[in-house]
Amino acid sequence: MESQQRIEAVSRFLLQSPPGEINDVLNDVRNIISDDDSLQEGVLPALREYNLAQFITADVPGHNHQSIISDSAKVTNLSGAGDTDEVLDRFWDPRSRTSFRFDHISLEASEPEPIEPDAASEPFRAALEASSLSYLTAHFHDGVASVFPAQGFASRFYIQIVANKYNPSNFWSGRWRSEYIIDLEEKQLKGKILVNVHYYEQGNVQLSTTHTVELPLPPTIVPSSAASSASKVLAVIEVEEEMGEKTFKGLRRALPMTRSKLDWDKVLGYKLGAELTSSRGVMSAS
Repeated sequence: MESQQRIEAVSRFLLQSPPGEINDVLNDVRNIISDDDSLQEGVLPALREYNLAQFITADVPGHNHQSIISDSAKVTNLSGAGDTDEVLDRFWDPRSRTSFRFDHISLEASEPEPIEPDAASEPFRAALEASSLSYLTAHFHDGVASVFPAQGFASRFYIQIVANKYNPSNFWSGRWRSEYIIDLEEKQLKGKILVNVHYYEQGNVQLSTTHTVELPLPPTIVPSSAASSASKVLAVIEVEEEMGEKTFKGLRRALPMTRSKLDWDKVLGYKLGAELTSSRGVMSAS
């Protein structure tokens, strides 16, 4: 296999990595490309794509909180700078008004710099952020929420939420992502909820599902009343996410109908026993 083909194959594996397991996948595919330097350089675009899509979080330098790494967090969305590699790797955290470089391999943030948000959109953005953090504390055991303004639209905002749960000792991991576009002019909320779950005890099962949202906003939501309007936006999101949570929980059965765990090593035995029981019944009837 040619070197470029190997890089493409490895990149595809990385983009399908389950939550919290991309380093394991990267270590597993090292044998495909024996040169670590070539491997890191070749898969960097895939790692960047994965991190942005999965809402990977970063510790904000100099602050005691995390921020989401996403397309909306790119410094280009604030400054309008060109799409060079340097700019693509620089993101910002509106909460602390800090921009930073982000290493897509080590997942570390560095080189913090102060950055000023757009004065026109910041009051409502900050109100949405405060309501989002309150919502996060009430509904997620461990999660991160970030709110970004949309470049060129003073009345449009992105709310992003991510929550991860990794339990390797019990062979499962999961990630919840939700993103909402709030358009105050159109009085509309659009978004999506994405859930990824990986279960790999004596097997390998991965669930990936998306729920899209498109709802009108109440007419009482206006920029001039930032705090109360932001609370109403999060109330709309809360109703939608609670419905989604009930749906996802409905997919899970704690135990089979027998109320006992299934021993997968004895599945064939169960089937054979059922057939013998059935045959015995037929012979008895005869």
